[in-house]
Amino acid sequence: MDEDDRPRPRGDAASKLAADDLSPYSQDELAERVALLEAEIARVEKHRLKAAAHRNAADSLFRKPGS
Repeated sequence: MDEDDRPRPRGDAASKLAADDLSPYSQDELAERVALLEAEIARVEKHRLKAAAHRNAADSLFRKPGS
């Protein structure tokens, strides 16, 4: 089974963040949270692009001639 086919684990960090009550946070705390989440999104996107490039290189290497 490909990694993409597996169900997302319950209780992962994104699900926990989405369930968090934001009402007790100040505007400064919310701005800081947004900045941290944007940095994490950039880190994940960079890793995703690196993994996609790796996958494409492997597909090219192992592709059958004429495919």
